[in-house]
Amino acid sequence: MTFTCRQCGTCCMYLGDYIVIDHQIGPFEFACESVSTGTTFTARVDEDKREIFRNHTFPDENPHACRFLRPEGSFLRCTIHTDSPAQCKFYRCVIMRITGPGGNPLGTVTGTLNLHSDDTLLRARWETAEKNIPESLPDVEERRKVYLTGHGYMVE
Repeated sequence: MTFTCRQCGTCCMYLGDYIVIDHQIGPFEFACESVSTGTTFTARVDEDKREIFRNHTFPDENPHACRFLRPEGSFLRCTIHTDSPAQCKFYRCVIMRITGPGGNPLGTVTGTLNLHSDDTLLRARWETAEKNIPESLPDVEERRKVYLTGHGYMVE
């Protein structure tokens, strides 16, 4: 079976070379290191993903993939999203999926807060959001989601 990253399709398939589990601390807690930065961190499997984390088939069959990825249907899911290291949070490829009232996909927003869409109305709304909700705000993503939702879009 072929799996696709829930975000973009490929981003985490090789992070196993950069995120190393040093040792297990508890049933769902691990001492880890980001190899590229030498930074240590504690990874706790998110409570809502513990059931899929129990199955080790995917990481065993894909040694270069991040050890915390697990299949969920035909998608791959990060099981330590809350505690993921800075390099993962920085790289986030898709942070928002935007659909219209009928559920039709209209665009995506990447971790750099760039909109990818051919929909002219959505692009205009996004430009207004950029002007009124600056990137310097700590909760910029949430505010822009609220803005788009208030204009009839569904954002996940």
